[in-house]
Amino acid sequence: VQLQASGGGLVQAGGSLILSCVASGRTLGHYGMGWFRQAPGKEREFVVAINWSGAYKDYADSVKGRFTISRDNAENMVYLQMNSLKPEDTAVYYCAQAPSGSVGTTAGAYLYWGQGTQVTVSS
Repeated sequence: VQLQASGGGLVQAGGSLILSCVASGRTLGHYGMGWFRQAPGKEREFVVAINWSGAYKDYADSVKGRFTISRDNAENMVYLQMNSLKPEDTAVYYCAQAPSGSVGTTAGAYLYWGQGTQVTVSS
């Protein structure tokens, strides 16, 4: 299984970005997906997750109301819409795939990881 995250970049505070994650090697639609991020000098932290059907979503408090996760199982894609970005959102963002249709908020709940995409928010 390979996960490829893309869409990162440099944006001013208050701006928006859309991250994408495409899965290859197995059908994405059966599995929960998550986004994590890691800032320099900090541990990887949970951002958001979505279960296999999209009916359940879980957001970190720090991104609630600003970020939206969605998925297109037919296209094997997961998206992260990020609005009202803040400098503290600066990090490498990773998409991850769970071993089942459900999701968790810890890295250990995920089996496969993408390579990460850099998001930098300037003040």
